[in-house]
Amino acid sequence: MTRKKVLLLCLYILSSRIMAGEADVVAVNTQQAENGSWSFQVTLKHADTSWKHYADHWEILSAAGEILATRILAHPHINEQPFTRSLSGINIPDKLESIIIRAHDKVHGYGGKQISLPWPPS
Repeated sequence: MTRKKVLLLCLYILSSRIMAGEADVVAVNTQQAENGSWSFQVTLKHADTSWKHYADHWEILSAAGEILATRILAHPHINEQPFTRSLSGINIPDKLESIIIRAHDKVHGYGGKQISLPWPPS
């Protein structure tokens, strides 16, 4: 293989990993259980490309940045975009006035669109 072909192949592989961009939170639904805990249904959008580059989790944080809960995503969702995953049994401290939901991907980390919600929801 010539140097030019190797270089083009490397650029293609690198660009496909970068072009997937950051993971975005596009919707959040909440529901309170009888015991006072909460369920979250979070919809993410990310151009997952492979096991090496996919949205691998989302988190619920306090406005101060304290992680309240994490939902691990065990595999890429290449053909399912956007996609929604749930997490239940979450206890949110009463003292909070807002929470943040953010997503993470294996290449870019955090940095995509996040959603801030007033707490408790009305």
